[in-house]
Amino acid sequence: MIKELFDLTGKVAIITGASKGIGKAMARGLAEFGATVVVSSRKQDAVDAVAAEFEKEGLKAIGVECHVGKEEYLKSLVEKVMEKYGRIDVLINNAGTNPFYGPIHKMTPLLYQKTLDINTNAALHLSNLVYPIMKGQKSGSVIHISSIEGIHPSALMSAYNISKAALIMLGKNQAIEWGRHNIRVNVICPGYVKTKLSAALLENEEANAGLIKGAALSRAAEPSEMAGLAVFLASEASSYMTGSTIVNDGGLLHAPLF
Repeated sequence: MIKELFDLTGKVAIITGASKGIGKAMARGLAEFGATVVVSSRKQDAVDAVAAEFEKEGLKAIGVECHVGKEEYLKSLVEKVMEKYGRIDVLINNAGTNPFYGPIHKMTPLLYQKTLDINTNAALHLSNLVYPIMKGQKSGSVIHISSIEGIHPSALMSAYNISKAALIMLGKNQAIEWGRHNIRVNVICPGYVKTKLSAALLENEEANAGLIKGAALSRAAEPSEMAGLAVFLASEASSYMTGSTIVNDGGLLHAPLF
């Protein structure tokens, strides 16, 4: 039956940046479909709270602290998951940052590098750590969370835009190299979602109106509206999909010119 293809029972999934927002919503979605989710973020108390919340609802979850910008944390994350479960079936690279907002000629090398390290390089390093595990299992699904900013840039967000565009190409390259091992790699590009990262824009009445006025659905998304795609890409329902970039933006990129 088709609905059985969405069943994630027995699968182990790591989600970075999962203590809140899109990451938490995706972790919940995978857990509700049967996966054991590894909720990861920078603070142990934050991920423990999410894992406890899920477990109270009968879902399978653990919290593992991980600062994705530090390689030793990435290695420890993978080691802890393998010690406890002996497998990794799904990796969602969701952790992100946007420390610089301003003209590109005023962007400092330090902030530019920090943005790349968190948004792009961490996804590369963590994917490379799980690659031999998934290769040995002859299966795996890697999902990168990019943004519509990686497709169509907004002014004053150059570092973020560049990092998210690079994440899309990273997914395509991994897909063509890893497909022979039945490892699928896909990218989700959310539009404007009600999260902490976008709060400054969405809470500004003028900016918010400008951002969503061209969207077909005329609103920003709830984090939960990103979870369905994660379940689909993590499951066998998408078994023939790899190298794809899926936009989930309420029609924002298709705004009419007039």
